Order: sequence, then structure tokens, then C-alpha cells
Amino acid sequence: MSAVLDRPPALPRGTTATNRLRQVLFAMMSGTRPMLVGYWIVMVVSFVAVGVGFKLATGGIEHSTWDYGTQSPKYFSMALGITVTPAFFSLLIAQGVTRRMFSVAAGIYLTGAAVATAALWVLVYQVEHGLYDWRGWAQTLANPHLFGDTSQAGLIFAEFFLLILSHEAAGWLLGITFYRFGFWRGVALLPLAVVPAAAAEFLLIAQWLADALNGIGYHRPPLAVAVPTILVVSALGVYVGYLLLRPMALKPAKG
Repeated sequence: MSAVLDRPPALPRGTTATNRLRQVLFAMMSGTRPMLVGYWIVMVVSFVAVGVGFKLATGGIEHSTWDYGTQSPKYFSMALGITVTPAFFSLLIAQGVTRRMFSVAAGIYLTGAAVATAALWVLVYQVEHGLYDWRGWAQTLANPHLFGDTSQAGLIFAEFFLLILSHEAAGWLLGITFYRFGFWRGVALLPLAVVPAAAAEFLLIAQWLADALNGIGYHRPPLAVAVPTILVVSALGVYVGYLLLRPMALKPAKG
């Protein structure tokens, strides 16, 4: 049955699988663009324009304003991953897109969103770094990180990309399990669905969890181990989501 559901339909003449994949990606990007770009704008305005303006008015800055928002991209990205299946699965599968292509497109899209969001965090840290240097302010970081200074753009990107990607993979699994199995079975499967996010948190030991883990004597493994492990676990999360989608029939529209 799953083989029949996932068999590629005949494509119109002149249409290729690559073109169809591009169209699926465009649909996902178009549908979630207001959510994603709106989030970026809110974060930049809230933590840079408003935060820096407030601190200027109150007599100087001791901490990185942008660093107070470091928890946000993980949980927003998890919500983005949760959204993909309920928002696009029935629509795209009904148009002849295979479950395999849907999953590949979701993996590409979520990876691209992780790259873009991590790059935004790097960019704003650099802008803030330049502003603080110009004003002679100390840019103390409010949270533990892989990086010790905001000029370390590579480590900033690595930390945020890995955390965002893993939380997106967890969100992808959460969206699929709740969409397919319903609320109560979704809750029961929640510990398995969040494995990619938990793996990244325990392998990177950055941000809010770092102090608690260091307090019990748990220390970060070498990045040469942590980074590929997080990438593999995140990729497996996307693949497991595809396996869960393969036998799933379309749900009738409500109302």
C-alpha cells in the first residue's frame, strides 16, 4: 500500500521532477514567508532598536542586547517545523506530489530557513559589535555559548545553525505525529519526537542549559564529535518523519 501511495505520478510533458521539487519548495517558502520574515523583523526591532534605544536612554550598556534573544530562534524554528505538515501535506499530495518529494522539499526548506536565521544572528551580532566598539561599551554575553566573543562569526553560525536545525527536525516530527495519530498518541510519542532537539542541547551545552549541566559535572564533548552527531540525528529525524508519512492517506477536509 505504501509503495502505491508513494509511486510518482506521470508528469505532464516538459515537466521534470526537479521542476516539481522547485515548485513544492516555492509553495512552502511562499506560505511561510510572512511567519518567518515577520519573526526576523520582530526580533531585530525588539532586541536591537528598542533594546539599544532604551539602554542609551538609561545611561549605557553592559551586556549584548541581542544576546538576550538567543533562546527564541530555537523555539520559533520548532514551531516552523511543526507547521509544515499540517499546512502543506494534504494540499501538495492532492496535487500529485509524492510523500518522498514532500519530505525532501521539507528537509531542504527547513535547512535553508536554519541557514538564513543563523546568518541573521551572525549579522546582528557583528553590527552590535561594531556599535559597541564605536561607543566604547563592553559587550558582555548574557548566556554561555560556543563562542566567547561576538567577533567569532564562524562559531556563532555553527551554534545557531545546529540548534535551529535540530529543533526544526523535532518540530517536523511533532507536527507529523500529532497530525497522523491525534492528540493523545502525539503526546505519548513526544519524548521520541524531541530527540533531535535534546541531542543538540546535550551535545553543544550552550545557552540556558549550560550552567545547569556544568553544575552537575557534565561537560561538552569535542565539537568534532558533537557537530556530525547533531547533523546525523537531525537528518534521521527528517527521514523518520518521511517513514511516518508514507502510509498516511489524505484526511478529508473539515466542514
